[in-house]
Amino acid sequence: EVQLVESGGGLVQPGGSLRLSCVASGFNFDDRAIGWFRQAPGKERVGLSCITSSFLSTYYTDSVKGRFTISRDNAKNTVYLQMNSLKPEDTAVYYCAAQTSSQCHSGMEYWGKGTLVTVSS
Repeated sequence: EVQLVESGGGLVQPGGSLRLSCVASGFNFDDRAIGWFRQAPGKERVGLSCITSSFLSTYYTDSVKGRFTISRDNAKNTVYLQMNSLKPEDTAVYYCAAQTSSQCHSGMEYWGKGTLVTVSS
């Protein structure tokens, strides 16, 4: 059974940090690019970041560049999203997704169920 399980969400004050984790199972993790997405209340899901299977390339949407860092540990089948300098507008449900290939922008095949991040004082 394919699974992607996100964790690490919660309530944080503006300016704070969180590290999200995405643990994968049921498919060949080493061969897939993995992306992070989020969906804020009343808005569409948007892509935030992606890391290729080879670690050679990472991508970020403009709104999170310089604040968020994506990384992966293939030995643990895990992708991380380190989020710093959080803002109230970062409040959303965060999802990870496995791409259909080793490259980003190839399309998403598997999704996790999400973890809620709330940025509020």
